[in-house]
Amino acid sequence: MTDAPTRTWNDLVIPAPGTYDLDEGHKRIGFQAMHMMVSPVRGEFSRGTARIHVAEDPLASSVGAIIDTTSITTHNEDRDTHLRSADFLDVENHPTMEFRSTGIEWRAEPDPIFSWAALKGRSPGRSAQVGPAADRTSAKFLLHGELTIRGITHPITLDAEFGGAGADPFGNNIFGFSATADFEREKYGLLWNVALETGGVLVAKTVRIELAGEAVRKTS
Repeated sequence: MTDAPTRTWNDLVIPAPGTYDLDEGHKRIGFQAMHMMVSPVRGEFSRGTARIHVAEDPLASSVGAIIDTTSITTHNEDRDTHLRSADFLDVENHPTMEFRSTGIEWRAEPDPIFSWAALKGRSPGRSAQVGPAADRTSAKFLLHGELTIRGITHPITLDAEFGGAGADPFGNNIFGFSATADFEREKYGLLWNVALETGGVLVAKTVRIELAGEAVRKTS
C-alpha cells in the first residue's frame, strides 16, 4: 500500500487501494416511500456497517454492508413499531439486512464544467493551445449487487456518485459517496397494504434507497 491518500485514474482523483470502513459519524442509511399516493415519508436506519475494498483496478473494488433493522426510525413511534413487525421487516426473525456488491461500472459522461475549462482562453476565429483540464474529483458509477431483506435476496443496481477523496485533519485517508436505488418491496415479502377508496394503496410498493457517507481507510 502507498502512504498517499489519493491517486489518479481516468483523470479522476480516487482513493488509494486499501480497506475502508463506513464512518459512523458521517453516514445516512435512508429510504423513502410514498404515503396515500400523495406524500413521501422518509426514514433511516441509525445503525449499520459497511466495508469497502478499494482495488488497484477501481472497477474490481467491492462493498459489503450489514444494516440493523431494529434501528429503523421515521420519527413516529407507532409507525416504527409497525415497520418492525412481521407485516414489514419482521425484525425479531430478521434483525439485519445485507448488501453485497457484484460489480462496478464507471458512467463516463461529458461534464460541461470541464468542457468550459478546456475551452478557456479560446476566442472566436482563433485556435489556441490549451493545457489539460484539472483532474476530476467526482464521478458517477453503477454499483451492481445483491440486497437481502427478510432472508430474500434479489439483484439491485445503485446509482452511485463518488464525492472525492483526500485526508482529514487527523491524517485519515477518506472518501465520500452517495447512492440511490428503487426496489419493489413485495419481492422481499413486504406485502402489507391497505386499498384506498379513492384508488391506489396506503403504502407505495416502490421504495427508494438513499445513502450518503464517508469511508475511512483502515490502518491495521
